[in-house]
Order: sequence, then C-alpha cells, then structure tokens
Amino acid sequence: MQQHVAHSLTEADVKRHISHEFEVPATCRRLTIRLHFTPAKVGNLRNMLTLTLFDPTGFRGAGHRGGNEHVVEIDAVHATPGYLPGPLPSGRWTVQIDTHMILPPEPCHYTLTISTEDESRQKASEQGPEPTVATPATPDFTRIANPNPGWYRGDLHSHTIHSDASWDVPELVAAARAQGLDFLALTDHNTVSPLAEVAALTTDGFLTLGGQELTTFWGHAVCLGAHEWVDWRVTRAGDGMTTIARQLYANGRLYIIAHPKDVGDPYCTGCRWVYPEMMPGAARLVEVWNGAWLGPHEEDRNKNVDGLALWYEWLNQGHRLIATAGSDVHGPSGYAVHPGFNVVYAEALSEAALLTALAAGHLYLSCGPMLDFTADTAAGAQAMMGDTLQIGSGAGTVTLTTNWRDAPMDARIRLVADGDVLEDLGISDTGMLEWEVSARNTKWCVVEMRSVQGDMLALTNPIFFG
Repeated sequence: MQQHVAHSLTEADVKRHISHEFEVPATCRRLTIRLHFTPAKVGNLRNMLTLTLFDPTGFRGAGHRGGNEHVVEIDAVHATPGYLPGPLPSGRWTVQIDTHMILPPEPCHYTLTISTEDESRQKASEQGPEPTVATPATPDFTRIANPNPGWYRGDLHSHTIHSDASWDVPELVAAARAQGLDFLALTDHNTVSPLAEVAALTTDGFLTLGGQELTTFWGHAVCLGAHEWVDWRVTRAGDGMTTIARQLYANGRLYIIAHPKDVGDPYCTGCRWVYPEMMPGAARLVEVWNGAWLGPHEEDRNKNVDGLALWYEWLNQGHRLIATAGSDVHGPSGYAVHPGFNVVYAEALSEAALLTALAAGHLYLSCGPMLDFTADTAAGAQAMMGDTLQIGSGAGTVTLTTNWRDAPMDARIRLVADGDVLEDLGISDTGMLEWEVSARNTKWCVVEMRSVQGDMLALTNPIFFG
C-alpha cells in the first residue's frame, strides 16, 4: 500500500509542525517513508525540513539532518538511524514535517511517499538493501566505570549518524577514548535511538552517558540522563521550555542551555537561544564553551566570547548558573580543533555520580591544562568550585587559591570577580597563586586561563559568597 502527498510551503510556514496521518495495516512488516523537497538551497543558504515519526503508542524516531532527500525504513529488527526498530503496530501513525527553515522568495515544494509492505512482499524482497542500523531495545546506564572518587574528564555534547553527524556510535566512542576522555555523553538531535547502543560501550574506566539535544526552532538544550524522548515541540512564547527544564531537574536529569550566542537563523537554524522566559529562567546550567573557543566561520567566530559574557551577566543578576563545555562533535575534525572538555570531581565514574557533581558545579572547563580553584576563611570554612562559602559575622576576608599545570608558554591567569578582572598575570607551566579578597563586597569569583592571544584555555566554575 502506498500513499503520496505533494504540497508547497512558503516563508509563512516556517517553524511549524505539519502532520500527515496514515494507516498501518496489521499485515505490515516494513514501513518506508520518503521526503523530497525543492529547492534545497536559496543562494548559499539551505532550506531545512526534517521528519519526526509517531506510531499509535508514541515517539518512533526522528531524522534531524540536512539534505533535501530523506528516506526512513523500519521493520521489526532494523531501522534507519534516528528511528526505533521493533514491531509495527497497526493503526494510525503520524509523520511530521518540521519546517526549520523556508527561505524566500520562491515556494518550497515537497513530496511525501509512505509505503507499507506486507509479509508476503517482504519475503519476496528479502535480498534487497536493508536499513543501516540494528539497535538493542533498552538502554542501561547504571554501570559504574570506576567506583572511586576523583577528577574525571569528558565530553557532554556529541552527535552521530542518528542525527546529522558523519560517524556511527562506535566511531564516536573510539575517538573520545583516543582523546583520553573518561566519559562521553551522546546527545543526538531530537532522538534517543542510539542510546542503547552507546550504553553497551561503557567499560571499566570509560563511561557513556545518555542524553539528547532538544533542537527547537528558538534554541537548543542538552538534556543529560534523559533516556526517553523529550517532546521539544514548544512555542517561543509561554512556559513550555520552563516546564521541560523543571521536569528534568525534578527527575534527577540535567537541562543545559546550549551555545546560547550561536549565530542562529538562517545560518544555523534555531541555534541561538531566544526564549524570553528562559533568560535564564529555570535553567541551572549553560554551555559557555562549544567546540573550539573561536568559531570556524565569520558568522559564529565569537559565539563563546559572547556566551561567556552572557553567563557573567546572568551571574551578576543573581542566577547561580553552572558553566559547561561541549565539543558538539559531528565527525573526526571536531576533536582536532581542541574543544573544551569538562573536568568533574565526582564520587564515582557513573552517570548518577556525574549528574550530581555537574549539578553542584564541581567542575572546570579545559582544552588541556589542569586548573583548580578553592576558597577558605580564617574560621576554617572551605569551598570548591560551585560551592557557596558562608562568611558568617567575621571580617569577611577570604583566601582564594588556584593551582594549575600544563599551561602553554605565555599563558595568563585572570581572577574575575563579579565580572571584573581583578588580576591578570603571566604564568609558568605549573604553579599556584593566592589572593586575599573581601567577600562582603563580592558575589562570585572565577579563574580564567588564557593564551597570549586571549583565547580561553581553562575556566573554573564560580565560588559564591553568602
């Protein structure tokens, strides 16, 4: 059985979810969906339509990737990357076209073809090409890769062929291990289809975490510990994103605003954070270091510079946000540009322990050097990154200590308090500095390590004063 739909879209249809319902008979053993649209580009910019699929019970997959030709194939055992294999329940299904970008002036014409293949036809065509991925049914992220407390380095933002990257799950994991990382979070766009596969690749000493990147029309958010699909279809106005964030936090997951100052439409559709109620609203974490410190293109060159400034602004407004980094890697070249990683002090190398440590802010960000930051008072109170140091009724003088190693030649250390640079000193490759500050006049402090050109090399999370 085959169903064919043809339609035209204009600029007025951008940022919509266009649903097409269809019936799957009880005899169906294979489902094929094809989307084709033209034009693929207008000048140097691309139109972007993606697919999300629902069976009668709920989410069945998504293909968030570029190109103007999308093919989805699903049967009981295999599925196109981004989609979930398994039985094909009879009843009403919905394929949704997500219109991320439709560029003027000409209309965007699309055709959608839905084919259901019954058991007899499937047997006759068994020698034909099959979809490309077989996925275990249930992800298990409970394994402990190392039971000991310590500092663990890892990546919180990565992609595979299950969305818009060029490599598969084993290739990504192998590349992360080659970087010497202790953990990796897989966060494909708007799907959970690779999570069972990546969960199985945890070993002693190397941990994989489950997640997804909510790739919405008005901003992206990395969800860590979210093993089931999160419905990202919210409006710009209203409290949809607030509700998602609060539900994730309440269930022990993490919600991280991703690359909030990325270039955005039409170059990177939906990449800039523009939710009015989430500036930062209910968000408790923000990705301030995405990929290389300086972006590869003129349009996004300063996305991290501007993201850092936004974080400092939010901190000065009284929002105690934790900063994270993510390679946002989509293939081998992503690790070659020396992105920032997260160095986390956790009670164990497990998903649960890392999520707890990240929520507490017990981490610094680095593309290589080690950087630590602590505070203590004469009365014996102590704090590490992410903590609030209670000053009490004393004089309020605090000793701040930073230790580092593996700093490159001509690197500099900056002490930043409430967004102002208090010290900017040249350093050797290994060392320690102490400062005495009046915490009664200070809300928060961080330490930056920068190159002689001013690029970020390492960045601590704040110590707050209360």
